[in-house]
Amino acid sequence: MVTVYEVTGRESAPMLPLLAGAPSRAVAWRDGIAVSAATFLAHVRQVAALLPDAVGAVNLCEDRYAFLVAFTALVMRGQVNLLPPSRAPHAVDEVMANHPGCYAIGELALDPAPAGYLRMPVLDDALPAYGEVPAVAADAIVAIGYTSGSTGKPKPNIKTWGSFHASNAGNIRMLGGVIGGPFDVVATVPPQHMYGMEMSVVMPLMSEVSVHSGRPFFPADVATALASMPEPRVLVTTPVHLRALVESGVQLPSLAAFVSATAPMPVELATEAERRFGAPLQEVFGSTETCVFASRRTAVDEEWSLYDDVTLHSQPDGTLVDAPQLDEPMALADIVTLHGGGRRFRLCGRNTDLLEIAGKRASLGDLNRRLLAIDGVEDGVLFQLDEPDAAGVRRIAGLVVAPGLTTDAVLGALRAAMDPVFLPRPLRLVDALPRNETGKLPRGALLALVQR
Repeated sequence: MVTVYEVTGRESAPMLPLLAGAPSRAVAWRDGIAVSAATFLAHVRQVAALLPDAVGAVNLCEDRYAFLVAFTALVMRGQVNLLPPSRAPHAVDEVMANHPGCYAIGELALDPAPAGYLRMPVLDDALPAYGEVPAVAADAIVAIGYTSGSTGKPKPNIKTWGSFHASNAGNIRMLGGVIGGPFDVVATVPPQHMYGMEMSVVMPLMSEVSVHSGRPFFPADVATALASMPEPRVLVTTPVHLRALVESGVQLPSLAAFVSATAPMPVELATEAERRFGAPLQEVFGSTETCVFASRRTAVDEEWSLYDDVTLHSQPDGTLVDAPQLDEPMALADIVTLHGGGRRFRLCGRNTDLLEIAGKRASLGDLNRRLLAIDGVEDGVLFQLDEPDAAGVRRIAGLVVAPGLTTDAVLGALRAAMDPVFLPRPLRLVDALPRNETGKLPRGALLALVQR
């Protein structure tokens, strides 16, 4: 019988296990070899014993298994995983400045390294196996995830052990309904991002799911990672990564499903991915603030289906989300219409997406779709500037990747596709957009490019 003992939390808080399943079940796969729950717990204890006393640490591990071990070791010690919007030095420094006395942890030798950087030991299998599974208070704060900064300054969001358990239950029910049984995960998204956290860290801890230790980037690497995992396999990815897979012509091993998030999934891309790789594509809907609370099969469904016990309340300036993982309803900027007795919804945009210039209205999302539809435009984005011009108007700016086209050619095509008041001023041609690891576009990086 597995022994469960308390790690942290108030006496009145329910206790939830640190790790699900039997000691022999696979938590992760490293170099084609399964890592059992018993070995994983031994690694967690090894790292936990080395941690200094502190409130928390920035988890900078590149290897997903190392991240999983460090994440769990911090939870075991009652410390908080601090998750910056990126691992760029300035982003790490900002988060550490917000949490005085914290440190950073990772498996690589960093130069320069953040203050108080702790390098993890090599995680080998020459350790005694532990069968005892710690328990953690449901109200224990285990992570603080920062938003991406795509709409402004990154904001912190507190996650408790209980909230992760609640959100994971919804994700497991959704994928279980698609696949019909246990599965294994390969993810192209970083574990520090909340979507990557839910699908490749929380899921293998709280469910009998195993995860590939790497973060494959190139299509051939994704195929190799999938081939090293047992069936049924699930690929957790983004529209940017999925487009690269489709366009590469690479052959993937058999898949049970794709999961995608971080940016809207074009229906055409979802349809082509399903045709090419013979697996359903489930797009999930959520945010750093709420975690995932809805999904749809984008190739065939326009409407999103809510997870169990989730309710939405439409508001003039957005939507109020009530979900099991939230202590209180959370307001989002997304504007929706409810259908199917409130169990489904259609996304109509964001309140920040709606533009009004010179008495005329438009959707920023629709304008971006028109930009990307121009022949020769490979990537691009239109966004509204913060400061008004001399006439008091907050103009639209644009960045476009369009080899072979001139600025005038792009503007000419846009002039034929939209009202002139929404034409970008300025419009700059660039070699690439400053997308982060999940394909998002931090607003600060966009402004810096426009102002060059």
